[in-house]
Amino acid sequence: MENPPHLRFHMRSWHLTNRTTGLALHMPEMHDSHNHLPSVPPKATQGDKARRLLTSAPRCSSRFWDVCSGTFLNFFRTRLPCRTLPSLKFVATASSRRTTLAVHGSVTRRPHLAKHILAMEKYSQFRDKGTAIAPFLPVPPQPASIIWQPFYLFLFCARTPFVIFFSLLYFLGLEWISVGRRLKYGVLWLMLGIPGVWWVDLQVDGVKRGQLHSAKNNLPKAGTIIASSFTSPLDPLYLAGIFQPIFTRSYPHNRKVERITLFRAILLAFSPPSLTPADPSKLVTLKQLTSANPNRIICVFPETTTTNGRGILPLAPSLLSADGKTKIYPVNLRYTPQDVTTPVPGGYASWFWRLLSKPTHQMRVRIASRVYNSKSQDSPSRPTSGSNQSKAMGTGYNTNIFDQPDFRNGFGGEHGEGGDGMNVDVGEADEGDVTAEELRVLDRVAEDLARLGRVKRVGLGVEEKMEFLKVWGSRKR
Repeated sequence: MENPPHLRFHMRSWHLTNRTTGLALHMPEMHDSHNHLPSVPPKATQGDKARRLLTSAPRCSSRFWDVCSGTFLNFFRTRLPCRTLPSLKFVATASSRRTTLAVHGSVTRRPHLAKHILAMEKYSQFRDKGTAIAPFLPVPPQPASIIWQPFYLFLFCARTPFVIFFSLLYFLGLEWISVGRRLKYGVLWLMLGIPGVWWVDLQVDGVKRGQLHSAKNNLPKAGTIIASSFTSPLDPLYLAGIFQPIFTRSYPHNRKVERITLFRAILLAFSPPSLTPADPSKLVTLKQLTSANPNRIICVFPETTTTNGRGILPLAPSLLSADGKTKIYPVNLRYTPQDVTTPVPGGYASWFWRLLSKPTHQMRVRIASRVYNSKSQDSPSRPTSGSNQSKAMGTGYNTNIFDQPDFRNGFGGEHGEGGDGMNVDVGEADEGDVTAEELRVLDRVAEDLARLGRVKRVGLGVEEKMEFLKVWGSRKR
């Protein structure tokens, strides 16, 4: 059993007694700190007596730690708050059939971790019940020595002017004028490289490491959709520096998306989640967007809000508005250290400090194989809207027009309307309804995102995050 990370155990001495032979071995003044009891005690120089006694030590040691750590952890959580007790001495004993072990030691609180542990206990109601993952808690930065603080301050002051200059150059100029893509790519990569994002570990499903030059058929290209995880403002910045996509914003229980700029996508990482759009007239389907921009890649954040990267939230049904022939590529991005994630809105100054003061940041990018919004998920759907068979199904007195695929999906015509010239206006309350086949498509994308990020899916969604933010915002009142 693992001991709590904010506690450090220190064994001062141990006393081992064999009940059968009556032999005893005592090791005083063990000043080395351990986070666990050694499986075999240190070697002793007491001849055959010690060797005969140590034969039963491993079984007793493991049993001792299982009992002691569990009991002691429960004692600390229920009776003695860590914030009021910096250290404590204890004597613990455990016995097996042949051996008795007594350990004299102490436990010391680690202040930089105890605060985070107490916060985790306070917000335990916002943990996923199945996995115990808290996807909305901010990741605390690693404690830094005061010796390195002047160096971190120098990095922050040296990088800030360059980041501001290139940001203004791109967002106020290059993004709105027609210039070469290479110039835009160069400026975007400078905006990533100056803060220290030097190393990007990119891997693609179905492509061996070091052979990305042969992965053209496995990478997103014009006319495809990227379904990306969303943890940090660096996510859209990196995707723009690689694919130059059209960014969109998704909403829970809504199949349509809102087209946004790169700057708005970055600000979205600092913004609180929203259940409904401010202007519903700006919403479009992914099929409309890909048809109007056949030479661009569409980027979707189906989780609709940011997390700390430790879980995948339930996906919005916006991906279901894509055409059945359009390829969807799940993309997962992770960072080391993870304190550049922004699961809680706001905190611009602290985030820029963590970004610009660290020497380097490592990015881990994984791209899964393409998925289709179709029944098979691995192959494009067959055309049904323009075929003669679908036209015949919509005629006659014995035909129920509500059974037509175009009517059920709410799109299928040239511009996303109901097929065969019939304008179908499905209400927003019905757009969130997902059938079993459509749910399998969303599950496939979510499973790919979780597999790529080596995390698990959680049942907490946007509504739970909004409740979490209410509690989080009241902590300083």
